[in-house]
Amino acid sequence: MTARPAIRTALLAVAAIGAVALSGCSGTPAAEETASPAPEERELQVFAAASLTETFTALADDFEAENPGVTVQLNFDGSSGLATQIVEGAPAGVFAAANTSTMDSVVAEGLTAADPVLFVRNVLEIAVPAGNPAGITSFADLADPDVTLVVCAVEVPCGAATQKVEESTGVELTPVSEENAVTDVLGKVTAGEADAGLVYATDVLGAGDSVEGIPFDEAQDALNDYPIAPLTGADDPELAQDFVDFVLGEHAQEELTAAGFLPAE
Repeated sequence: MTARPAIRTALLAVAAIGAVALSGCSGTPAAEETASPAPEERELQVFAAASLTETFTALADDFEAENPGVTVQLNFDGSSGLATQIVEGAPAGVFAAANTSTMDSVVAEGLTAADPVLFVRNVLEIAVPAGNPAGITSFADLADPDVTLVVCAVEVPCGAATQKVEESTGVELTPVSEENAVTDVLGKVTAGEADAGLVYATDVLGAGDSVEGIPFDEAQDALNDYPIAPLTGADDPELAQDFVDFVLGEHAQEELTAAGFLPAE
């Protein structure tokens, strides 16, 4: 009879030791678990035509969301000005221009890391202040000396397209101002400083109710092709190519089309 309590005590001791052991085992995985490493910080400099400002800002956000740790720095300006910066050594990883001739000047310097690819097209449109106070209805109306007209400088893609339409129609324009970026032309129209400005259809769409757009058939003779390419100056060549591929992808193309750009052909 006296042995039973001793046996029971021994069994309880073994059970306690087992419980401690199991407790230790169950805690081991948790102790060994480590936090996931933070994504590598990577940065990409993208130089893009001024007419891409709204769409590329949104696309850069989407690209960053798909690539944790990536930051896209955007530089928007007239394509010719951007090309000059690149040729002079500006640290750019990707260049998206508003016409092929501007991109060609960068290619000629051996600064593209791959052949440029066309990703969208754009077409000129007449932008007038809300209500169209000057009563403009056609491209020919812009030649009226009483119309205060603003256009892009001929060195800028939208200016080169304007000149091409002038030559094809025989209509000679006398603008009061020639701007270095299409966004500057639009700004003067929205500010009421001009009766009309020649910009892209995408700029008119993006401006909302602040301006009205007047399409004209002659603009089809001067469509602008937009090429994009990774550059040899990219700090992260793989990331630069990834961004180019992203712009050529389905999601980006849908966003660009929604913004009024035409599909590349």
